[in-house]
Amino acid sequence: MAFPQTRLRRLRQTPPLRRLIRETNLNPADLVMPFFVCPGKNVETEISSLPGQYRYSIDALVKAAGEAVKAKIGGVILFGLPEKKDPLGKGAYAKNGVVQTAARALKDRYPDLCLIADLCLCEYTDHGHCGILKGDQILNDETVELYAQTAVSQAEAGFDLIAPSGMMDGQVSAIRKALDSFGFEMTPILAYAAKTASAFYGPFRDAAGSAPKSGDRLSHQMDFSNSREMMREISSDIEEGADIVMVKPALPNLDILKEARSRFDWPLAAYQVSGEYAMIKAAAKNGWVDEKKTALESLTSIKRAGADFILTYFAIEAARWIQDK
Repeated sequence: MAFPQTRLRRLRQTPPLRRLIRETNLNPADLVMPFFVCPGKNVETEISSLPGQYRYSIDALVKAAGEAVKAKIGGVILFGLPEKKDPLGKGAYAKNGVVQTAARALKDRYPDLCLIADLCLCEYTDHGHCGILKGDQILNDETVELYAQTAVSQAEAGFDLIAPSGMMDGQVSAIRKALDSFGFEMTPILAYAAKTASAFYGPFRDAAGSAPKSGDRLSHQMDFSNSREMMREISSDIEEGADIVMVKPALPNLDILKEARSRFDWPLAAYQVSGEYAMIKAAAKNGWVDEKKTALESLTSIKRAGADFILTYFAIEAARWIQDK
């Protein structure tokens, strides 16, 4: 029997051929770096559960962000650790809050750096929940009012993109109305649209000090079993005015990314979260995987599934690896 004329291995024989037909290409501009900013001066404290990641004071953050600029990544997203916490998370919407002050400093030094503001109260409340707590219940509408106030303060500070992550009903609509009414109608919203109640967030909560003191987040973060409900959430956020929608976490939800990409002709982001990053780092430290190859494979799979850009703690490292190819 004659061998078939089609030999799929022909185009795998050399690096130039493989590059020529590569369907998915990961670029530095596809990556967004998360940073944790805290009070103080000359603070650069490594986070034990996130090796290679740090809590930065604003002066140290400005220096660290220079590496993001050099790596030519797509942007950075800031998470704040306030000096004081309270039941209403006032530090989130304070004019001189830690992320607001950081944004002004970064824009002064790097005016072309895309700054994204995570918008939630969990890092700022003394109970660790994402909104106003009454008993064991989070009050949705009252919380959304504070989100709107926070969005305006972030836009005033110079953030290019507002990213509400609290998963409250109606949050995108309320934020859009608030931004428009204060003259920020051109400030876009990146909605954490399909955000599941995931076990992969542990290192982040350690880094940000945002773990709930009691209870959980199952009343607002999504059940990871429900793909149809995730599509409804994405659709709802688009209808409310989201300019970009996000799926979080990324790797456990590649099917959601794929379906969202096919269903919605809308800019789509994904977050490779702290647990995903920490697992690769831990396995690499033990010699079980090659860190560079594993990280790039993971990030490429996220983009292949449909993400236009990816929030990842590997952003600066991965950008350098890509450029060194």
